[in-house]
Amino acid sequence: MGIKKKLKLAKWIATGIIAAAVTGYIAYKAMRPSTIGYKSVKAQTGDIETYYSFSGNVVSKNRQKVIAENAMRIEKIHVQKGDIVEEGSLLATTADGAEIRSKIKGEVVNIRAEENAPLMAGMEIMDIVDFDNLEVVFKVDEYDVARLEIGKTATVRIGAVDREFTGVISDISKEGQIMNGVTFYTASIDMMKEDGIRTGMSAEVTLLSDNVRGAVLLPMNVIQFDEQNNPYVLKLDEKKSVVKAMITTGITDGTSVEIKSGVLPGERVFYKNSTALEDILFSGVGKNARAYFGGSN
Repeated sequence: MGIKKKLKLAKWIATGIIAAAVTGYIAYKAMRPSTIGYKSVKAQTGDIETYYSFSGNVVSKNRQKVIAENAMRIEKIHVQKGDIVEEGSLLATTADGAEIRSKIKGEVVNIRAEENAPLMAGMEIMDIVDFDNLEVVFKVDEYDVARLEIGKTATVRIGAVDREFTGVISDISKEGQIMNGVTFYTASIDMMKEDGIRTGMSAEVTLLSDNVRGAVLLPMNVIQFDEQNNPYVLKLDEKKSVVKAMITTGITDGTSVEIKSGVLPGERVFYKNSTALEDILFSGVGKNARAYFGGSN
């Protein structure tokens, strides 16, 4: 046999030995009991709350758009932009001697008409805004509006000025508005005047949705679900084996979950610490599991 043939044969033999060794190792890893690490957490007793969140804006409660009620010519405008006027203050007089007066107390923000210029009926003369009486108006989805009540307490945050205050709902619209096929309603919360807060600023409104006092609580990450989407946790049976225990859940705040049944206060539940490589390769086929417990909370 030539040298080249001998080298080729040796290469094939070496390859076969390596393949057999790898196959044997994988088979050994698959058949031996695997060690699955678990951590535990103790069910706590506490209070849990959930909230609704809505977006809105700061607006003035009182605003007057002064318009020409008929064809006229403004002879004299008696105010300037930025003036503070009282209810009944004289704003302008017409060429025929008619007086136009303010219907609210507020600030003149826009003057659209000019002296001696003719106006048609319906044309705007000026705007008056009451900046002392503000409110937050927010949109509510048609599926949530039934949960609102006049007098219900809400928390309002004005992010632009980093202010937060508590108010009550003062009004809920009865007629919905449709935008892009979605129906929504508006609700209002009165607010006190504060330096730095301006009309038009964005506001976040949160209202209490539900709360449970003295609930049994578990972290969300220890809750698992079966093929039918039923929740369960892992517990130890009398043989110290890890088994599934079906539970009934209540509300969640995004971190903790209310446990209505299946877990007692102070009881420990377990969750998998890590996933071994063979768990990924063989997915539980032909293996026995042996658990160790550590890292308890």
